Amino acid sequence: MSRKLECREHKDVQERLVPDQPTDLELVQAQVKTIPLGWTLDKVSNVLSIRNNLRKPISQEVRSTIKGDYPYYGPTKIQDYISEYQQDGVYALIGEDGDHFLKYSYMAQTQFISGKCTVNNHAHILGSTSECDSEWFYIFFKHRNITNFLSRQGAGRFKLNKATLERLPILVPPLPEQRKIAKILSTWDKAISTTERLIENSRQQKKALMQQLLTGAHTQRKRLLDDNGKPFEGEWEEVHLADIAKYHKGYTYKSNEYSEESTLHGFITLKSFLRGGGYSSKGIKYLLSPVDEKYSVVEGDLIFAITDLTRNAEVVGAPVLVPNLEFEKSYISMDIVKLEIDECVDKTFLFYLLKIRQNRNFMRARASGSTVLHLDVKGSKKLKLRLPKLKSEQRKIASVLINTDKEIELLERQLADLKQEKKALMQQLLTGKRRVKVDD
Repeated sequence: MSRKLECREHKDVQERLVPDQPTDLELVQAQVKTIPLGWTLDKVSNVLSIRNNLRKPISQEVRSTIKGDYPYYGPTKIQDYISEYQQDGVYALIGEDGDHFLKYSYMAQTQFISGKCTVNNHAHILGSTSECDSEWFYIFFKHRNITNFLSRQGAGRFKLNKATLERLPILVPPLPEQRKIAKILSTWDKAISTTERLIENSRQQKKALMQQLLTGAHTQRKRLLDDNGKPFEGEWEEVHLADIAKYHKGYTYKSNEYSEESTLHGFITLKSFLRGGGYSSKGIKYLLSPVDEKYSVVEGDLIFAITDLTRNAEVVGAPVLVPNLEFEKSYISMDIVKLEIDECVDKTFLFYLLKIRQNRNFMRARASGSTVLHLDVKGSKKLKLRLPKLKSEQRKIASVLINTDKEIELLERQLADLKQEKKALMQQLLTGKRRVKVDD
């Protein structure tokens, strides 16, 4: 007779009350509150096949001589492609050592592999059995905290040896339910992957568009249409940054003048700059009282960083268009300058112009320091820029790039929502709080 397990909330799921039910201590160690009806709590070695005999370490030197099409897997990712393979099947992998165990909440600590490949000796290989699919292992431990079971190898590094892997507790639903859950989550993964590809494609298209609209020889430059539907004409002019902008340095503050708690006075710091340019709300601090107006900024002002917190931050010279911060007053710190722009230049156009790679490289080349980079402000003013003489063409270009950014931002919000929704769904499906409908 066919029996259907209807999707229902945790309160409707009965706990398994049988003599061999795990003890309270075992449940705590497994981070499991209850065992759903029909599920079991078992050890990995009892329900999966550990196939470490399939592993084959191959040095980078040797791999360089056997380049090919078959993936060579390490503990968290494909490390190379080679011309030979060690196994051909469907398996789950989990790293044996590394710092990825500390990043489990946002970095996958398992991999799911299929087909011809080779796995090195830093990843355990798990195969399916009649009780549990390897894909279930991959899903169950993908973002699960198992650090309490691991041995420490030094600061920030842990080891999962085979003996510990064998003892890891795992909730095991019936096979049909495992496979239905895997199918549901696979659908979410496909939606996430599709959105990620759309974002990457949009970013690449934006880069190409910026190159066409903002740089290149006159014959290669893409010209937009004016309000009459005709392409803009006329040569672009070459200027130095100093010709079109004056610098106004930010406020040198003391530690007792600002707060991490919200006040009426916003304070933009270096941490408000994204790598390469753009705004991040994470860097906002709050001044306890207003300071001189010359340090203030308003929505639409163009600012850029003259310091890098680290050599690899790529913030120095990075521009930001100040958004609507909704404070009574907003100010900038001493590591930032505000540009007072000539009337013939559109601020948004200049923002995008300062963001292109060659102009960012010019700024970084004029920054020095052993740890923290400081911009040679005088040298930065020598930056050569090419721009349309007509402000209307500058605005058209800026408008196109703004719309492109909005499309990317929309996709990024959709991606964040998908990931959050999947995370919530996984929490319910992997614990049995929500049951899926399956047919026996």
